[in-house]
Amino acid sequence: SLGKVEFTPLFFTSEQSGEFTKIAFQNNKINLLKAESIGDLIAAETELQRKQALRVMSGASSKFNLWREELIKILGEVEAKIDFPDEDLPTDISKNLKLNIEKIKNEIEKTLNDDKTGEIIREGFKVAIVGPPNVGKSSLLNYLSKREAAIVSEKAGTTRDVVEVHLDISGIPIIISDTAGIRDSNDEIEAKGVKLAISRAEDADLNIILLDPKNLDFKGFFNSQIADKSIVVINKSDLGFDNSAKLEKNMDSIIISVKLGKNVDKLIDNIKSKLKKHFLNNDNVIITRSRHRHHLKECHKHLNNFLVKNDNEDYDKAAEDLRLSIRHIGTIVGKVDVEEIL
Repeated sequence: SLGKVEFTPLFFTSEQSGEFTKIAFQNNKINLLKAESIGDLIAAETELQRKQALRVMSGASSKFNLWREELIKILGEVEAKIDFPDEDLPTDISKNLKLNIEKIKNEIEKTLNDDKTGEIIREGFKVAIVGPPNVGKSSLLNYLSKREAAIVSEKAGTTRDVVEVHLDISGIPIIISDTAGIRDSNDEIEAKGVKLAISRAEDADLNIILLDPKNLDFKGFFNSQIADKSIVVINKSDLGFDNSAKLEKNMDSIIISVKLGKNVDKLIDNIKSKLKKHFLNNDNVIITRSRHRHHLKECHKHLNNFLVKNDNEDYDKAAEDLRLSIRHIGTIVGKVDVEEIL
């Protein structure tokens, strides 16, 4: 009796990835940290990356918001003291204000002292295979990655550039790199490869210093910074080991044979134990990007400046440092609003 009713279907199309997340952020439905964590969840390749992204999405950013709200409240009290010096304001404002700033500053210090665990989980734990030429670095990379990722040759110095492979070990993302054989060389290209290999070793979170029975003298190439975060591995044990007793006395090492697959599982277990030790207490990590760390360091610096200037009763300049600290915290969560101070 109502006659024919026509329904027109509505189709929503997105011209670029992340468009709906962007709209949600622009309409204050989510903050910037949550928007970033959605991207991290989509890009997650391992279980640990997935868990970290979900943890940030489910409220790890609340710590930043809490610091920001407390700092805004403190700044409001400082501004009131500057703008209304003749008013009958509480006498304990300065004392409480200093205690609260100290508390926040200490919490930020503790957060920054996390060994960059959040960034490493997001980007991958960097492992570099370094050592003299022709000790089996490329063969080890191929064995671990279970594919021919690097060219293997009997000719020393085959690898010139860094070859990277992404692995998943016990849910932890690993970026493992095969580097040029480290030795003195007059070849310009090989010398650049050696320089790049040492640089990669310095930047790595863990190094596998790979040697063989004929190449045990390696200490001249590596500084203490590299040695302190390294596992010494002796390859080609299938060729015999005349000086193994001397080696084991001087250094803690793992003796393997990539060709036979002997003790490589022991090396993998060693890597796993170091990874688990590094990521043991990652549940409280809230910094997942270098951007977060930069702004948090700047916030901490301005809080230090505030305390010094406040003690010197230079309240105008102290207030400016407090404003800057709030701005840096706000930049992390994507919220900077001067009206809140008023």
